[in-house]
Amino acid sequence: MPAAARAAAAARDRLLARADERIGELLAGERARWSAVHDLAAVPVEAIETLVGSGGKRLRPSFVISGYLAAGGAEAASGPVVDAAAGIELLHAFLLLHDDVFDDSALRRGRPTAHEHHADLHRAAGWAGESRRYGEAVAILAGDLVHGYADRLTAGLPADARRIWFELREEVLVGQFLDLRAAAGRRFDAPLARWIAIAKSGRYSIQRPLALGAVLAGRPDLIEPFTRFGDALGEAFQLRDDLIDTYGDSAASGKPSRLDVAGHKMTLLLALAAAQNDRIGDLLDGAETVAGTGAATLIGELDRLGVREQVEKHIDELVAEAGTALDGIDLSPGWDPALRLTANHVAYRDR
Repeated sequence: MPAAARAAAAARDRLLARADERIGELLAGERARWSAVHDLAAVPVEAIETLVGSGGKRLRPSFVISGYLAAGGAEAASGPVVDAAAGIELLHAFLLLHDDVFDDSALRRGRPTAHEHHADLHRAAGWAGESRRYGEAVAILAGDLVHGYADRLTAGLPADARRIWFELREEVLVGQFLDLRAAAGRRFDAPLARWIAIAKSGRYSIQRPLALGAVLAGRPDLIEPFTRFGDALGEAFQLRDDLIDTYGDSAASGKPSRLDVAGHKMTLLLALAAAQNDRIGDLLDGAETVAGTGAATLIGELDRLGVREQVEKHIDELVAEAGTALDGIDLSPGWDPALRLTANHVAYRDR
């Protein structure tokens, strides 16, 4: 890695550490605040702390900070971008808490999900009511609470940055609904699957965070090239997610594999396959797949069609497209190679 790119990455990592500290301070203060009311009142905050403290890629705050520094933002005057980076990581926690309920996922980052953990507590204590519903309610309330914290952190951002924040927040929620509805209605629609992936993943994970950082640095002119970069890389990111879900090792990813198949999710991977062969749709409609026993048959069909190889080739094309979006734009020293290296890391990760 060139020396300038190493310096750029080091500056990003310093600000990322500050964003983590900002989150830790906020959550510790909230835990103390609610513990003073009653020892039970801090339980939703503790659920948030458990999730946020369990690791994760910190992809979205990293792109906020990268957009800011690449656009010439000063590390010494980075208070607003640290708040924005912390806010987007807390927004991500909100979405994960809810998404795990929607997907009935037992694991997140190698640990029991919030709803599973609290259902187990309910069951072990013999409390009144249904354990599953109690656990899901705790996770949903914790998600709503951390959504509020994310908004609190971003409340002081300039108006143009707040507009991006609102767009990001709204489109990811609409994308989440469309994901659920497409799965429920067995809609095998490749253009819809691509839009869902862009809204739920690409724009929310990469393009909007980069734009947010650039605007905070006073460079709205970078929104257009960052949009082209982020849309291409965001689609590659989601395709890699689909491959990890379908073919990955849950020990490496920290979450159960093949949940999208069991949940009839119209992923980009499956949309590509269904466009070539009606049998994919039939397999996803089948009761055996709902029960989880048809996954091997479905994956065998994907392999027969060569879908995995096609998707890998498309990821290569998208990474190249993302790189082209950076050609000729005015970035701070080291940030052109740093963003290109990040693109490779995002597109070819194993978890």
